[in-house]
Amino acid sequence: MTFFDYFVEYAPLFIEASWVTLRLTAVALVIAMVLGGVIAWMVMSRFGPLRWLGTAYIGLIRGTPLIAQIFVLYFGISEIVKMPAFWAGALALAAHNSAYIAEIFRSGFQAVPKGLVEASRSLGMGRRKTLRRVQAPLALRTTLPVLGNQYIIAVKDSSLVSFIGMTELFQTSRNLQAQNYEPLQMYLMVSIYYLAIVLVLTFVVNRLEHSLSKHRRPVDTPSGGSDRGSLVESGKSEGAE
Repeated sequence: MTFFDYFVEYAPLFIEASWVTLRLTAVALVIAMVLGGVIAWMVMSRFGPLRWLGTAYIGLIRGTPLIAQIFVLYFGISEIVKMPAFWAGALALAAHNSAYIAEIFRSGFQAVPKGLVEASRSLGMGRRKTLRRVQAPLALRTTLPVLGNQYIIAVKDSSLVSFIGMTELFQTSRNLQAQNYEPLQMYLMVSIYYLAIVLVLTFVVNRLEHSLSKHRRPVDTPSGGSDRGSLVESGKSEGAE
């Protein structure tokens, strides 16, 4: 059989496996975003023990390979609690990505000019309102491209859960090559599916980045006070409310 014949014959299996991969990555990233936000808050905390704990967590996760984290979680916790391969893989991916997402969040919030934060507070905004109206939108603009890149990395890293027996994209290609003894063609096919997913995600992230920058692009002024002007207008609208 030719490569095209294999591609057509096994397309339903690979499409089904693609949905498993996307579902696994989506669950992992939702958990990672929440956990990453908490870790970022700990790292930026003024309370020393919290800051040290968050820093230690990031160092531990970034200093050990993902495959080892998956094995430790799957074989370690499964001795105490019965855990399906899907959730073991999702939690391991979430823990791994949360360390990187925490650093992305931290750098994004630290990139917000302190003058804007002080100006918003001087206009009567509280901490939460300043976070929601000023810091979070500006941090999102800064971190969106890096977050998108991390999401793409997470999709490709999900292939490692195949080593704990989960039938996603990569494991599907391994099963098929064991049946027909055509490893090169099977791995070429799975590479095409991963490439298609990455291209779609890249397009979506680029569109989101363009849309966000278009709607929030400041008006340039000779004095460079466009951001402060928009902040004043935001403060006026807060007062009107």
